[in-house]
Amino acid sequence: MGKTVIGITVVGRDHEGVVAAFTHFAFANGGNIEKMNQNVIHGLFGMYLEVSFSKKIDAKELDRRIQVLAKKEDMDVSTHHETASRKNIAVFVTREPLCLETLLKGRRTLMGKICVIVGTEETLEPVAREAGVPFVLVNHKVQAEAENRLLAICKEYDVDLIVLARYMRILTPSFVWRYPNRIINIHPSLLPAFPGAFAYSQAYERGTKIVGVTSHYVTENLDQGPIIFQGSFSVDPDDPLEQIKKRGQELESKTLLRAVKMHLSNRLEVRWRKVHTRSKKPTGQLYPMLDMMFGGTSSAPDPGDG
Repeated sequence: MGKTVIGITVVGRDHEGVVAAFTHFAFANGGNIEKMNQNVIHGLFGMYLEVSFSKKIDAKELDRRIQVLAKKEDMDVSTHHETASRKNIAVFVTREPLCLETLLKGRRTLMGKICVIVGTEETLEPVAREAGVPFVLVNHKVQAEAENRLLAICKEYDVDLIVLARYMRILTPSFVWRYPNRIINIHPSLLPAFPGAFAYSQAYERGTKIVGVTSHYVTENLDQGPIIFQGSFSVDPDDPLEQIKKRGQELESKTLLRAVKMHLSNRLEVRWRKVHTRSKKPTGQLYPMLDMMFGGTSSAPDPGDG
């Protein structure tokens, strides 16, 4: 029997002994820590453990035990078990429709199910309704309240992957750390150039000759996550901004769909801040998590590109 790999995410207020408590838990339950990343930002602690078990384990009992420890340490803890079943996808949106429409049009080609669409406004609710996918409005002005609602929705729908389809709000580390290497964003520039919300306008004003888009994993640092795919097109100095935006949005939708497909096929791996593409789908393993998700160094050595 192959090993079982479980991802454990720990988030909460920083205090002494929390790392020791959860690493000891892994060892005491027969686990071997294959990856471990941690960070602290303004007193908020985040840690990700990837733990393998060579013997058969009772996943539900392990979850129960770790929640007892979570309560004792006053931390929010979640576990992620990779299964062979189709993964549940949540799509976060604001008002631009094309990325969402492209994902919905191509959903039969995905190794997953778009189970919920979450919007910061109601603009795209008709698109969700026509596709027969539940739409949930989360328009809280206070980001902490919004993210508490988002976490509840993701838990309700047992979400494995979050796709930001031109979602125009910035997620905090408290949210992002709970989904390491499981949030994919599309950005309207060739990152690291022109981060932020006005990339097309910035490119137009600077007179760039190449305009592009970037799909990337989301980390706590805005628009700095590991790059999955990029696409570009040439522009002329006389091209109007609206024409550039239109071409860019079409490319965004295709690039985002491609990234989501590859992720769901377990063909993406992040090593040392770079995304590598697997030639074949791995079997019996949790799909790779971010080696550098919290800005630390993975405990596992870099195996190279093979």
